[in-house]
Amino acid sequence: MSPIEHRLFQQPWPDGEYRFFQLGFLVDDVLAAAARWARVFGVGPFHVMPVIEQRSTYRGTPAAITMRVAVAQAGPVQIELIQQLCDRPSVYREWSRGGTCAFHQLATVTPDYDGTKAGYEELGYPTVAESLSGRFRVAFVDTVADFGFYTEVVESTPGFLANLGRMAQASAAWDGTDPLRLLGPDGRAR
Repeated sequence: MSPIEHRLFQQPWPDGEYRFFQLGFLVDDVLAAAARWARVFGVGPFHVMPVIEQRSTYRGTPAAITMRVAVAQAGPVQIELIQQLCDRPSVYREWSRGGTCAFHQLATVTPDYDGTKAGYEELGYPTVAESLSGRFRVAFVDTVADFGFYTEVVESTPGFLANLGRMAQASAAWDGTDPLRLLGPDGRAR
């Protein structure tokens, strides 16, 4: 596929930390939602991560949630599908909109994680949740009142960026077959 050949789509990134790379959606069933995205929008293949227990802070309190995520590249943007598998409080659980799919977050990746978070906080947007995964940091900034979604701030680490690159390459070469790729705990397809 070639990119859209129109000057509006060829603009440089804005100055600062505004490089949005991902749209995140909450879904009731990751596998069914990924299959629908592939069938209806031609997005795929979806890399379906194993179920994890995600440690985090949520509104200042240590928290853990059981969740499953699937991601696929759709041109210049990644689509993330998130399913929370437990009833514990979280930035996802509070977002109950009903139905099978709801837009939740717009994500940006930054080499200056602390500075980017502080910049949002200085503008009046607090961090309401933060991942404690250890590989890279992720914060959810509450921009809901002004924009209708959370802003996810992701720390760009070499490993994270390499993983994004692998998924983008798989999507660029995708021929429409095998739309769901279940990954094992080591990140490799099963």
